[in-house]
Amino acid sequence: MGSDTAPLSLNVPEPGCRPGDTPDFSDFEIPRAGEVGRPDVDTDPDAIRDMAFSIVRVLNKEGEAVGDWAGALSVDELRDGLRHMMTLRTFDARMQIAQRQGKTSFYMQHLGEEAVSCAFARALQPGDMNFPTYRQAGLLIASGYPMLTMMNQIYSNAEDPLAGRQLPIMYSSKEHGFFSISGNLGTQFVQSVGWAMGSAISGDTKISTGWIGDGSTAENDFHAAMVFASTYKAPVVLNIVNNQWAISTFQGIARGGVGTFAARGHGFGIASLRVDGNDYLAVHAVAKWAAERARLGHGPTLIEHVTYRAGGHSTSDDPSAYRSKSEAAAWPLGDPIERLKQHLIKIGEWSEDRHAQAEAEILDSVISVQKEAEAVGTLAGGKAPSPRDMFEGVYETMPAHLIRQRQEAGF
Repeated sequence: MGSDTAPLSLNVPEPGCRPGDTPDFSDFEIPRAGEVGRPDVDTDPDAIRDMAFSIVRVLNKEGEAVGDWAGALSVDELRDGLRHMMTLRTFDARMQIAQRQGKTSFYMQHLGEEAVSCAFARALQPGDMNFPTYRQAGLLIASGYPMLTMMNQIYSNAEDPLAGRQLPIMYSSKEHGFFSISGNLGTQFVQSVGWAMGSAISGDTKISTGWIGDGSTAENDFHAAMVFASTYKAPVVLNIVNNQWAISTFQGIARGGVGTFAARGHGFGIASLRVDGNDYLAVHAVAKWAAERARLGHGPTLIEHVTYRAGGHSTSDDPSAYRSKSEAAAWPLGDPIERLKQHLIKIGEWSEDRHAQAEAEILDSVISVQKEAEAVGTLAGGKAPSPRDMFEGVYETMPAHLIRQRQEAGF
């Protein structure tokens, strides 16, 4: 009997392209811009099940904004959005170089993903709380958080608002709706649901947003968050940033056999949809729809932002070891900055000359702030946080044994 039974086997998903291969995205189905309609905010989740398998897009190849999701932003807001994305990219480039120079220990770029956080931020209201991952700094930049403060935190110098207690890029700002980043993957997702539940219990009007990467959806906290959000109809927007790669593992490993990450929402009865994460207008429109849905008491929304991590996972990563060097250039949804730029040019509100001028102005501004931060100190030298800080900010009233230790240490 045993000899007639075939041995068991496992399916190990493989990416479509490895180093040295030619990138091929021919099996990646992209609907035409404007093809996916905009449902009412009170729509039953079952009525929009197909949206978990399509992609909301606004900008077409000609740079035109088309369809039901278009028209939510003024020209001034679009120009601001372009500058926010350009600022984030320039900031990234300068901090990447600073890490290579030994001025900070670690950095993570947003290259190719700038539209996701920059556009989403503009759909929220003051007091709403984001529970981000390490690749949503655009939420801060688009909401006016001081870049100098961000750099001081990256350099862990004496002006670091977190006093050296966090890794570089793990920002925290209650005033700007940016909950402290955790290095443990997935924890912030369930925390965002709990915060939203607390807001509803207290009768407040503020909503929360949870953020997670495609790889981290394999963590237990993702599923716990979905259960609680679904059961209690928490006023939360749950975001999956599918940038195709979780460090060196392609998105198919964490996705499983469901087809899309958004489709996971179906099992929980949550309204779920996918959006072109490189389309600033589409991201903003979908974020605004989901935020309004949460604020009006219609429950949570799961959004899969389809984008591409063009750079390495971090400064500790070499993506050429696991994917083709030409894969980023072949990504079919293009570059978010270039697409919004072409849209503004198309409608006569921007030009190549104005873009070049904006690039130069933003670079000068970022360099100026960088010099100011480095004058305080960097990892390589200058003023660092005081050792006294490790005794502060833990207890409301410092216990006697810590007071004694601090005194013995001379602080």
